[in-house]
Amino acid sequence: METYRLTVNGQSREVTADPSTPLLWVLRDDLKMTGTKYGCGVSACGACTVHLGSMATRSCVVPIALVGDRPITTIEGIGTDPVGRAVQNAWVDHDVVQCGYCQSGQIMTAVALLKHTPQPTDKDIEASMGGNLCRCGTYVRIREAIHMASRQLK
Repeated sequence: METYRLTVNGQSREVTADPSTPLLWVLRDDLKMTGTKYGCGVSACGACTVHLGSMATRSCVVPIALVGDRPITTIEGIGTDPVGRAVQNAWVDHDVVQCGYCQSGQIMTAVALLKHTPQPTDKDIEASMGGNLCRCGTYVRIREAIHMASRQLK
């Protein structure tokens, strides 16, 4: 067990964990931040997506020992960012959510996309969002919401 100092959603947090513990479980179990979901455990579904630095990252496969000093942003903190707020608002306006399980990962991936590609094409959206699975099949609404958020941010 080792002690790690993390910056999560702008707040300094300290946790003691085995170095191999995935960031997902540190967030959920140690920090009680349950907005980030467990889906598959092998980086295949996107439910566990957080931002590590400026990159959308699957937290289920990142050992806590590899986080280093990179800031972590979770779904709980994304609304404080203008791009995050725009995406969340567009999600509501387009009634994207059905069961909701994948949505935190979808939103985190969409925010990262818009930060790197502020005016994405459908092809950009498909390439970026393709690894995020939605069992309810709201992919068309997700794409529309991303376009709406992009327009609002111009």
